[in-house]
Amino acid sequence: MRIKTKKTFFSAKTICSAVLTFFLCINASAQGTWDKEFDKAKAKITTEWLEREISFLSDSICSGRATGTAGSIEAAMWIQRRFEKAGLMKIGDSWTRSFSTMNGGRGRNVIGFLPGAKSLPKDKYVIVGAHFDHLGTLNGKMYPGADANASGTAALTSLAEMFGAMRKMGKILDSNILFIAFDAKEQGLKGSEHLWFLLENGRLRNPVSGQRITPEDITLMVNIDQIGSTLAPIRKDRKDYLIMLGTESLPKGDRNLLSICNKAHGTGLDLALDYYGSANFTKVFYRLSDQRVFVDNRIPAVLFTSGITMNTNKTWDNTDGIDTAILKKRICLMFHWIERML
Repeated sequence: MRIKTKKTFFSAKTICSAVLTFFLCINASAQGTWDKEFDKAKAKITTEWLEREISFLSDSICSGRATGTAGSIEAAMWIQRRFEKAGLMKIGDSWTRSFSTMNGGRGRNVIGFLPGAKSLPKDKYVIVGAHFDHLGTLNGKMYPGADANASGTAALTSLAEMFGAMRKMGKILDSNILFIAFDAKEQGLKGSEHLWFLLENGRLRNPVSGQRITPEDITLMVNIDQIGSTLAPIRKDRKDYLIMLGTESLPKGDRNLLSICNKAHGTGLDLALDYYGSANFTKVFYRLSDQRVFVDNRIPAVLFTSGITMNTNKTWDNTDGIDTAILKKRICLMFHWIERML
């Protein structure tokens, strides 16, 4: 008697995903002790630590962080201290680069540098950024901006701490990283526009090699904006989600890497690569934050976010709306993804 067997067919996409996952796992195991170092780096970022960071930035001492105010300067000094603690280097003789704003005031970007391998034939850079400014105090009411964008700023300094820890433990990265806290996003992306001006005109130099940093040297821009909320889930039954926009700007071989990292490193987040299934909203939202200047100049750029919520740009956008446990998961996934993209 012949037994009929059922043939199973797999799509090319499924096979490619399986192969990529296999090689990612092989590569991870080949790193040997680096798995332990990754865990040590991630252990530096706790939910309590994140809550303290976001609480400070959304406290009255920063007064809503409007560009050019005393509260904004306080926030910029706090970010500088965090960059120094993480072991980053300043570029030139200052951590900040100031610029004129649309209302005649002064904004300031905070820039930290983490060197990569000296053996590279030419310097290359990944930019990791988040804007730290917000609306300030209007009509006597303070806008704390805990999610928008104290959460993204805390994620930025967390990533600086984690990558800095990896370097201190001997992990030499394949690319330099520029960690940039942008000012004046709320004034029409003036901070990121000023950074592009500095790059185009050769105003920034690598503090190790002395080479000018130019737009041609930038291989990737990663922007983080509103990353701490669980109030706008992709699916109603999953609060542990993360949205990444801009995958189409990446090389084809890297477009599924976030999902692979999510599985390989056990973060298990519910991922979306568009803005709630809408092509139009995806296109609009992708251009609302500081990655836009890089997109317009054809630099691969992605945005990590947890979406606009009912708290966005409201006086009640405080720490009550932040889920630090899920924020930590998001930061850890971004950490692994960026490390693979270097």
